Order: sequence, then structure tokens, then C-alpha cells
Amino acid sequence: MSVQSPARTFRPTALGVLAVGLLAFLLAQRWLAGSLDSAALSAFTTVFLSIVLQATPFLVVGVLLSAAINAFVSPSLLRRALPRNRALAVPVAGCAGLVLPGCECASVPVAGGLMSRGVAPAAALTFLLAAPAVNPIVLAATWVAFPNNPEMVWARFAASMLAAITMGWLWLAVGRGEWLRLPGRSHLEDANPWVTFHRNASHDFLHAGGFLVVGGLTAAVLNVAIPGTWLDSLAGMALLSVLALALLAVVMCICSEADAFVAASFTQFSPVAQLAFMVVGPMVDLKLVAMQSGAFGRAFAMRFAPVTFIIAVSFALVVGGVLL
Repeated sequence: MSVQSPARTFRPTALGVLAVGLLAFLLAQRWLAGSLDSAALSAFTTVFLSIVLQATPFLVVGVLLSAAINAFVSPSLLRRALPRNRALAVPVAGCAGLVLPGCECASVPVAGGLMSRGVAPAAALTFLLAAPAVNPIVLAATWVAFPNNPEMVWARFAASMLAAITMGWLWLAVGRGEWLRLPGRSHLEDANPWVTFHRNASHDFLHAGGFLVVGGLTAAVLNVAIPGTWLDSLAGMALLSVLALALLAVVMCICSEADAFVAASFTQFSPVAQLAFMVVGPMVDLKLVAMQSGAFGRAFAMRFAPVTFIIAVSFALVVGGVLL
């Protein structure tokens, strides 16, 4: 009697995702060249390259930090650094984002590294959302971008921190383990911590880089496809203008260190709409959703991203209505 081996679930490898993303970029260029004028093709290429090149340095920082955590920091030390009470650990993890400069691309591998070392997912996810939105570099850039409206800095900090902590508590209350695919790290470990560091850094860079390419490609296509006149027609509508800039933040995929200057350029929109652009972008954009899907599974990303978007827009409306 023969025994059938269990069916294997197909999961794309990091190199496979990277290769497919680069191939799709080349094919998309050829398709756009035949269907769009040179200006649109140039815009597509510029957006794609700017997203990838802008995000890559911060991705490298996040990958190195994640690798260092996995190689040199013991799980017991991380557990002692956070309160045992998971509900209290969530805001503490959010505040940890204040001391780690970086963008959303860096936060994904770091959050994965924290989970793999035993940090509760709710706390790691809170850090993932808070770190790129409330770190000192981002707040300083916001202050420079809005010199005549310093309240925007406090509004961004408050709305982003509240949204991140709320998502952490929400995951703690209703999140399910089967929705989250924790990164497996046993095959990357070695008795020599420097070997572990090298294996983790190489693995995370290839894995996250592949999904960064896919996300950047998607964002570039949508940037070309959305007419600019649509935004101008929505600017005068109170709620729709907020939703319009929030959705634009998802599509444009701008690094959190630079998004304040882009938000400030939307002078036809209200300050609350500009705030929504800056709160949503570091938490939910196309490249980030692609990277989260690659790191934690599609089931996680398809649930986490829409709820995060709703929570981020809601706090932008509430905090913006009070402070701006």
C-alpha cells in the first residue's frame, strides 16, 4: 500500500519574486511604450525608479537592524524590555518608534525579526506602524515643510501614534494566529553569530527587495493611469478631499521622510486632507502591502491593510479637526 506524500503549498522564493518583478517592469515598459506617449512612459519610469531607489537605503538599514536583532539579541532580553502585560506592551512598542529613524520599508524586516525572537505580534505590529511615522527625522521634516503651521507636527504625531496603538490593541483583541505567517528563521541560525547575521541580512534583503520591486511597479502604473484633474475636482469637497489624498498616499508610495513636502504642495486641499496623506502613507501604501504580504502572508496583508487605512483616516479626521 503506497503512502501519498502531502501536497506542498507553493510559496514564491525571494529570488523568484525579485526576478518576476524585474521582468514585469521590462514588459510593462514595452507595453506602455506602445500605448502611451513618451511623457507618460517617462513618468512611469521616473516613479518606479524613485520609489525603489528612495526606499532601498532605508530597507538596507532595516535589514541590518533585523539581522543584528536575530544574531546578537537574546529573546529573553527582548521580552524583559517590554512589559509582560501585552496591552501595556503595545503603547511601549509605539513609543519605541520615537528613537529609530527609518521609513516603512525598514520597519517590515525589523518587525519580522522582533516576532521571530518572541515579541508579541501586537507589539511588533504597533512598532511597524509607529516607527516610520513618529521618528524624529519625520517630525523634523514635517516642521520644515509646514513652517507656518507648526500644529501640523503635533497633529501628525498624535494621529499616527493613536492609529498605531489602536491597531496593536485591535490585533490583540481580534487577531488570529492563522492570519499571520511568522517568519521562519531556524534555517538561518548558526553557532557563529556573525554567520547568523550574514544569513539573515542576505535573506531579508532579497525577500523584501523582491516585493519592493512589485509594489513600486504597481504604484508606477497607477500614478500614470490616474488623471491629475480628478484631484483638483475633489479638493473643494470636505470628506472626499480627505479620502482622495489618503488614497493618493497609498498609490504614490512616498518615503515617510519626504512625504511632508509632497503633502505641503497640495495647497488646494485642506490641512486635514494633507494630514491624512501623511498619516496613511507610512502605514498603508502599495509597496508596503506587497512587503507585508511577502513577510507575513497574503492573508495577513489583506486584512491588516484595509483596517489600518480606516483607522488612520479616522484619527486624521479627529485629530485634524481638533488641532488644525
